[in-house]
Amino acid sequence: MNTDRELVDAVLANRAGAFEQLVRDYQGLVWHIVQRMTRHAEDTRELCQETFLRVHRTLHQYRHDAPLKAWIGRVAYTIALRHLEKKRVEIAETAGNLDEEPELLDRIDDGFDLEAASADADLARHLHAAIETLPPLQRTVITLYHLDELSLAEIGAVTGLAIGTIKSHLFRTRLQLRHVLESRLGSFA
Repeated sequence: MNTDRELVDAVLANRAGAFEQLVRDYQGLVWHIVQRMTRHAEDTRELCQETFLRVHRTLHQYRHDAPLKAWIGRVAYTIALRHLEKKRVEIAETAGNLDEEPELLDRIDDGFDLEAASADADLARHLHAAIETLPPLQRTVITLYHLDELSLAEIGAVTGLAIGTIKSHLFRTRLQLRHVLESRLGSFA
């Protein structure tokens, strides 16, 4: 299938193998979102299955106004979020007020190269350990942006957050990761 529209049409027409293709195409994204939110393998497997069941039941509601990956990502995110809310898990870390420095929120790049940090094996191990300590929302946003390479708009479609809020989470999370890594490894940037 060449496009989202062709794949959706094929699934809705019950063509053989179409839904399996959709699952193959998006299972990595769904796994990343759910795993980053829950961090529990059993819950992740269950919630990924629930996500694809919901996608199958509601695919007729997809209107092609956003990429299919963002729509499916939103389904996965919503299911994981509801799961965490039922367990009363704090979703996000509340951050201090940055109103006095609004220009900070407009520049996501704070000089810390997350991709370069991931390239060094020892640094990558520390980086992934530091990411795992983040609250679910920050952990998910940072990995969607840097590992899954979703745009700010796509992350907004997945999470329902405003782009400014996403920028704020990215900036603060990157800063937090930088401090954690510097305290463990010394200055590296």
